[in-house]
Order: sequence, then structure tokens, then C-alpha cells
Amino acid sequence: QERSICWGIICILLFFFLPEPAQKCKTGPVDLVFLIDSSRSVRPHEFETMRKFMIDIINTLDIGLNATRVGVVQYSSQVRTDESINQIIPLAQGTMTGLAIRYMMNEAFTPEAGDRPKVPNVAVIVTDGRPQDRVAEVAAEAREKGIEIYAVGVARADMTSLRAMASPPFEDHVFLVESFDLIHQFGIQFQDKLCDMNMCNTVEHGCEYQCVSTPGSYHCICPEGQLLQDDGKSCGTCKSANIDLVLLIDGSKSVRPQNFELVKKFVNQVVDSLDVSPHGTRVGLVQYSSRVRTEFPLNMYHTADEIKAAVMKVEYMEKGTMTGLALKHMLENSFSEAEGARPLSRSIPRIGLVFTDGRSQDDITEYAKKAKEAGITMYAVGVGKAVEDELREIASEPVEKHFYYTTDFTAISTIAENLKLNVCPEESQGEIEVKDPCACESLVEFQQATMNSLEQVTQKHIL
Repeated sequence: QERSICWGIICILLFFFLPEPAQKCKTGPVDLVFLIDSSRSVRPHEFETMRKFMIDIINTLDIGLNATRVGVVQYSSQVRTDESINQIIPLAQGTMTGLAIRYMMNEAFTPEAGDRPKVPNVAVIVTDGRPQDRVAEVAAEAREKGIEIYAVGVARADMTSLRAMASPPFEDHVFLVESFDLIHQFGIQFQDKLCDMNMCNTVEHGCEYQCVSTPGSYHCICPEGQLLQDDGKSCGTCKSANIDLVLLIDGSKSVRPQNFELVKKFVNQVVDSLDVSPHGTRVGLVQYSSRVRTEFPLNMYHTADEIKAAVMKVEYMEKGTMTGLALKHMLENSFSEAEGARPLSRSIPRIGLVFTDGRSQDDITEYAKKAKEAGITMYAVGVGKAVEDELREIASEPVEKHFYYTTDFTAISTIAENLKLNVCPEESQGEIEVKDPCACESLVEFQQATMNSLEQVTQKHIL
């Protein structure tokens, strides 16, 4: 048995010496092997027709080391890999198709022969007779290894054997023509199928949501409302959302236990909209009433699930509403490097979100101002008896995009759904470019969306 594995060589020969077609089919990287029957029943002029058939197909492909690679294996009673289509000399013996498939699987589609990982393997088997050995088992083994098999029968070929070798669906992978002179009919159909190959079905794309096939390539997309992340595969609500976020939640007695549970759910809705990780977004939580308590600092939890579990375990404090004291604590403690805030030199945006249901019992002016002067972007969310003037004083400019109010605790989930922590490039200067996590150029007009939603809620209550 003669072996001269030459996958890379034949690819180069075809690439440099075959005539250029008018337009190449951009299939993307494909490893293609022709397995051709050169048994004695194939007459010399028929073999020449088969040679031209292969050349015609190859002329339509984008051949290259980083594009489509082509190998040719001929078989009869023995199997041989040839270095060039133009140099193939027919073996003119029996028809050991099963042996040929095993050879193709174990020798042609191997790294040593030029097979590439994560690149589609396609085989075209051309035969004019019934196999003299078993093909079903070895063909099934080849398909299980990821080889897509097209079975082309000519004249005396056995349809049952063709179907035993081919990949499903058979209507796309099994062809039977009356003579070698008509084999070009398969060539035209095969070219169309190869050019229209769905790359998403032939490669391990790794797309989290959905893969979209394009000529010669593919790309991942995300559901509406989410953005494709830098790895090109995963989805997230925000892109490049590297922020340090501290939430200050009002735990005063006016909130009441059942509403405090809604506040915790509000916090978790906000967390769900962020890409939490040690190197991405960090989240800290502070509860305040007559005193201030850090529930967890920025550096304690590293995943959204950990944060959400910790939030649900937070115990309600009750008592007063010392919002000014809470702002002071946030500025002096929560955004310290000791509690996980990243150095200002890294230009990671710092965001504070205050949630309150009433008027503060201490002065908020001093530390609301100092927080913003320290570069912290402040959001104020009020409910019930919260005072609009205080919310506006806490909120960063433009105020309309940084403060939100609703009369009813049951509607705060609407705020969480519409809340966008907009951090634009101009707000952050330094070594690390921080992009708007939710597309600065198309900021959601939150207030309008929220008011529309709240109006619907109110109308339902009235009805």
C-alpha cells in the first residue's frame, strides 16, 4: 500500500497553479477530501471526467492554507493519497469503499495531514459500483467524528450503500447520476451547498444566545436589550461596564417590613442589569436609619448570584432617616480602597445610588455636594413621602437623568427596569477607556419611559 500524505502540498499546488475562476465561493475555512473510486470498472475516459469534475469544484473555492484545504484519496482494492489531481493514475482494481473511508478518517483527516481543529470536515465519496466490503459501520464512525459525508453514485452504484455512507438528510447528501458525463450536475449542486454552508452548524461557535451564518463566516448576536461582549460570544446588559457601585438603602421604620422586601428586590433587579466580576463591576450595599451599617463592601462578592443572595439576607433596621450620615459614610468608607474601591488613577467610575422613602432627619447638603466633588456620580430614587428637593440635591447633573420618584413601593420595579447607570467616556479620564455601559449615544429617556409605565399602573389601580 502506497502512502504519500500530501494535504498541505496539494493545497499549495491548487492555490498557485489552477486557473483563477471568475468568482470564488467564500465558504470560510473547510477541510475537504475527495474519496474517488478508481476500480477497474471505471473506464479511462470516465476517470478523466471525474478528474475534471473535481477541478471544476476546486476552481470555485477559496483555496489557501487559511481558507479551504483540499485532499484527494483514490481507492480500489488499496487506498492511496495523491499529491496532485493532475498526477492521479487510476489503481484499476476492486472496490473496497469501507477500507477507503477508514483510511480517510484515520489518515486524511488528521493534524499530520493538515486537518485543522474546529474547522468543518467534508468528504465527497464518488463510486460507480457496489462496495466489496462493509461500509455502514465505518461510515457511521466517521460521521460521529464530525465528518460530513456526501455520497455520489454513478451508473451501477448501489443506492442502499450510498445512503449507508451519507450524512443525513439524504436528500441533501445522496446523489445518483446515470453516467460520468452527468456528474457535473452533482458538482453544481454541491458548489451551491458548500457556498451556502451554514457555518453555525459546522463549527463550535460558542455563541451564548444565537449564531448567525454569513458567507464564509459567522457571528454571534444577543437578545433585544443585551449587548455582545468583547469575547464576541457572550451577552450582557451593559458592555464594558466597569464601575464601582454603592447602594444606600433606607431602612427607617416608615418603610415597613413588607416594603423593605420590595426594596431588596429592587436592589437585585439593578444587580441583574450589571456585569459583576472582580475586574468588571463591583457592588457594595449600605443600609441606614438612625445609624449606618455596611451590609457588604465592594470587595466582598464577585458574582451577581453571591450579591443577590446576600441582599435577601439583609435584616431590616427600622428607626430614623439619617440620609446625610449615610452619604458621609459612603464617601469616607464605602469608596475607600480598603473596602474595595479601585484607585482613582484607574478611572473606574464610582456611582452612588440612594434609595429613600421620606425626608432626611439630618442635613444632606454638605455630603451630597462633597460626594459629587469627589467624582462620584449620584443617583437618587424616592418613593412615597420622599422630598423632591432633597432627591434633586443628591442627584448628579443632568438631574433629570439621575433622580426618579414614585408614590407606590409596588412600582419601584418599574424604576429598576428603566434605570440605566450611564457612564460616558467624557466622565472618565485616564489609562483605561471606560465606555458607556448602555450606549451613551442612545441614552434611554428614562423619565418618559418611567412616567408612562407608572401612569399605566395608576390607571389599573383606578379601574
